[in-house]
Parts: sequence; C-alpha cells; structure tokens
Amino acid sequence: MLFSLFLIFVGAAIFATLALYARQSLIIAYIFLGIVLGPWGLKWVTDTKLIEDISNIGIIFLLFLLGLNLSPRKLLDLLRQTTIVTVLTSGVFAAIGWAMATLAGFDPFNAAVVGIACMFSSTIIGLKLLPTTVLHHKHTGEVIISVLLLQDMIAIVVLLGFKAMSTDTDPTFELVKLIIMLPVLIAVAWALKRYVLLKLFFKFDRIQEYVFLLALAWCLGISELGYAIGFSHETGAFIAGITVATSPIALFIAESLKPLRDFFLVMFFFALGAGLNISALETIWLPAVLLGGLMLVVKPVVFRFALHRVSENSKLGWETGFRLGQMSEFSLLIVFVALQSQLINPMTVYFVQLATLVTFVGSSYSIVLRYPTPIAVSDRLRRD
Repeated sequence: MLFSLFLIFVGAAIFATLALYARQSLIIAYIFLGIVLGPWGLKWVTDTKLIEDISNIGIIFLLFLLGLNLSPRKLLDLLRQTTIVTVLTSGVFAAIGWAMATLAGFDPFNAAVVGIACMFSSTIIGLKLLPTTVLHHKHTGEVIISVLLLQDMIAIVVLLGFKAMSTDTDPTFELVKLIIMLPVLIAVAWALKRYVLLKLFFKFDRIQEYVFLLALAWCLGISELGYAIGFSHETGAFIAGITVATSPIALFIAESLKPLRDFFLVMFFFALGAGLNISALETIWLPAVLLGGLMLVVKPVVFRFALHRVSENSKLGWETGFRLGQMSEFSLLIVFVALQSQLINPMTVYFVQLATLVTFVGSSYSIVLRYPTPIAVSDRLRRD
C-alpha cells in the first residue's frame, strides 16, 4: 500500500505539472496516470479495489463540504428555482442514453440503466473548476450548485431503489421504509448537533486540532449512521454538512477539510483510470465514445434551452451547460451498485465507464478554454 501511494502521488505531481503547463484540468492528469500505472497499463499498481474503496471517502467529504456551504433555507430557495430545469434535462439525457445503449445492442433493462447514468453531471468537476468568487457570490454558481444538488438527490433515490431491488423483501416496502427513515436521520443529526456537537465546539474552539478532529468524526459518524439504516454514506455526509451549515464554525470546518478531500479525490480519479478494463472494450468502445461525445454536445444545448425557458439569460445558460456537460461520478456509482445487486452485466459497467471518461476529459478541456477556472488559459479569464 505504501509503495502504491508513493507511485500515485509522485506520479500525480509529475502529471499535474505537465497538465498545468498545458493548461489542462488536473483531473485529466489523475485519470491518465491511473491508465498508465494500472493493471491495463504498466501494471505497477494492481490493487485498484483497495484504492477505489479508499478514494470513495473523497466523494463523502465533497458532499459534506457542499452541505456546509448551504443553509437549509437557502437550499430550499435554490431547489425551487431549478426543479423544472433539472427534471426536464434529466429526462432528455436519460432518453438519449437509453437510445444509444439500445443501438449498441444492450437489452432493455441494461439500456435503461445506461440512460439513468446519463442523467447526472459531475459534482466534482462542476465545483473544482468553479472559481471561489463564482461559487459563493454569483448567480451562476447558485444555479450550478442547485442543479447538482437535485441531481445528487435523484441519484441517491436511484441507488436506494437498486438496493431495495436486490433484497429478498418487497422493493416497494424497502423504498417506503427508507423514505420514512430519512426525516428520522435528519432529526437525529440535528439533535446531536444542537446538544452535543456545538457544546463541544464552543467549549474547545481554541484548540484547532480538536475542532478538526471533531469535524472529521461528525462527517464520518453521520455518514456511517446513514449507511447503517439503509442510506448511502454520501447521503449521510450531505445531511451532516447541512445540519451544521448555519453554525459559526462551518467556514472553519470547510477550509480545514479541503486538503483531506483533495487527497482522497486524487485517489478517486486515479482509481477511475486504473479500473478501465481496456481488453473488454473491443466490442463497445465505439458506441461508448459516441455516447460520451453526444453528451458533450447535447448537454450544453439542453441546459441552455431549459434555463432560457425559466427566464435565465443565454450567457448563464451556456456557461451552466458547459460546466455541467459531462457524466458523473454518480453515473459510475449507479452502475457499480447495479452490478453488485446482479441487476446488470459487466459490459454495461465498461460501457458507462468509458463514456464517462470521455466526458470528463472533453468537458474539463472545454471549460478551461471557455470560462474562469483556477487554471484559466488567458489573463482575461483569470481576471473574471
């Protein structure tokens, strides 16, 4: 494990340096590093399952920090603004994904899962390529965050549905049980926050090491509690963030956990590249690449049209569309859970995995060329 970490982070530093000189997203560097060093490349890192398990913590931290930046009242306001947009666009993307998978020869259920996977945009890419000023102080950032949040909630419902379908009990009963348990989880998290967490924070807030440790325990503790009663770890982490978003220490927690989040996200994207089974792509690589390319073209157009219909201007619509013009880490998570539940075949996973990689690379490149990012390609974009 230590040697694998050495290879991953030394290699990531080298590839990231090359990517920055080329004005490319660091995410692309991590993915290609995984392809080069993984089991289907040089075979220097072979235990990708362990790395993937560890890297999933990065997504947990990402959703926790996303929840920290949104108070419940602001969250409700944002969701009201973009519910129609998110539902409309998700339906269009699902239909396109289903049609492409059907043409590629997948059976109706596997094609439907591919369609569902196409509904979502990447929270990681969407947020990491947003400048801080856009993320917190501009309407564009608010629209992007609200769409991503709604998509993430839809993804969580889909994951719950797949888990319910994989049990011996009635899937409808399992889904209803989880819907009932959601307010219970929120109530427990709120009570623990008010009567335990905040008291400890205010008593020992001068000891930054303790505050960091307590924040870490809160995130992972509520995440594990959510998982124990049937939800995903990501759902629990998001609820953990929302419940402390209005507290005065939320900003400190958010800043202190960002380096830890980035550590695990490097491993997540490395595992994504390393897990790509190149030998299994012989029959499906062309339709998968076509699906990824189609998503890159269609998503900006559909988002622009949908946002224009709810009175947003064209400039905001195009920027939102390009920033959300990829498939998602939830796309991968959905097909992995469906495979573990024995609902789909492995070829469907490879199909979605390659299409997602194509959109990650293409979308990151197009965003860096067009819009302000932490690695903008021109002085004008850096000033914006």
